Amino acid sequence: MNASSAALAGISGLGFGLSLIVAIGAQNAFVLRQGIRREHVLPVVAVCALSDVVLMTVGVAGFGVVVEKAPMLLTMAKYAGAAFLIGYAFLAAKRAFSASGLTAGGGAPIALGAAITTCLAVTWLNPHAYLDTMVLLGSFASTYAAPDRWFLAAGAILGSIIWFVSLGFGARLLAPLFAKPKAWRILDSGIAFVMVSLAIGLLVS
Repeated sequence: MNASSAALAGISGLGFGLSLIVAIGAQNAFVLRQGIRREHVLPVVAVCALSDVVLMTVGVAGFGVVVEKAPMLLTMAKYAGAAFLIGYAFLAAKRAFSASGLTAGGGAPIALGAAITTCLAVTWLNPHAYLDTMVLLGSFASTYAAPDRWFLAAGAILGSIIWFVSLGFGARLLAPLFAKPKAWRILDSGIAFVMVSLAIGLLVS
């Protein structure tokens, strides 16, 4: 094994992983909101990061081929994900336009179990998660030899961890801005719009 090729593979994986993760989506929107509220941040970040570890590892191991050959799996995830996103969009819109949701805390706190369940749903009911981590990353990794392939996977996983930790715990820096009810209305309205857009995108894709 060549140390330089392994390092290059790791750096490539880091960049590729970040390019897949750093985008406006249901998962990132949920992590951002929990981070601003400083509510169950560590469990939410851990669920997102561990989910990516599993998905990326399985993708690099070659399971993406199975996903490509069994489109019904993605079809099922597509409709389940769209239904969840529409429901979540409704709740976000309800918070945005209800007086109780415009407090400095951004509405009533949610239980740890509900936060984890929601986080799992926005992660595992999103077909793009499988396409990005299993198919795209898996295909990219297949161009590398067996040893370097896993350094690439490690780089992608590191990118995921860095992103979710930064997003979840860095969001608290925005807390002064969200001391104003109007900021929460804008955030929740934006989240509702993103969720509906993603749901429509899933259904028409």
